[in-house]
Amino acid sequence: MSTTAEPGLRERKKAATRQALHESAVRLAIDHGLDRITVEAIADDAGVSRRTFSNYFGSKEEALMYGDFQRVQRLLDAVRARPAGEPPWAALTAVAADFNRELGGLDPQRVAQGRLVRTHPTLLAAQTQTFAAVERELAAEVAKRLTEPDPLGVHARMTAATFLVALRVSVNMWLDAPPGTALWDLAEEALATAGRGLG
Repeated sequence: MSTTAEPGLRERKKAATRQALHESAVRLAIDHGLDRITVEAIADDAGVSRRTFSNYFGSKEEALMYGDFQRVQRLLDAVRARPAGEPPWAALTAVAADFNRELGGLDPQRVAQGRLVRTHPTLLAAQTQTFAAVERELAAEVAKRLTEPDPLGVHARMTAATFLVALRVSVNMWLDAPPGTALWDLAEEALATAGRGLG
């Protein structure tokens, strides 16, 4: 029996467990409220032990916000895949447009989660931590595309931060907008406005 496939299988099982815990956290938090659920309840719902939960997440907030982490990581990977000579802001806005098309219409669960985050300081803190981590990585990708000197990294960091703020603001506006409002309409305008500020 070959052992070469074992690490791949192990990683797939770990990813499936992590995803199951995340989905349980989201479902229970939406159904019952974040304050009324426990780590034990999430673990039970996902069919794993409390100890297993702790191997994947440090808190129920972290488990619930794992979807945001996945999305920003995919976004970062997409930026890395853009043509090397493409200017930073053009690469970022192209990735945002592609990402929006990939997501399509946001499902009701994602909408409910977005609204849930805004009502809980602990979730907002977890979201801020996620975005802060990706901001540093995104700034490194921006720096590779800059044609002007940026010895202190200020331009790269400001560009990355501005991009993420534009996305966050557009999502928050979309959550408050009338039904039928397209998220990308808001995001496109937010990114265009932010881009003019950087220019």
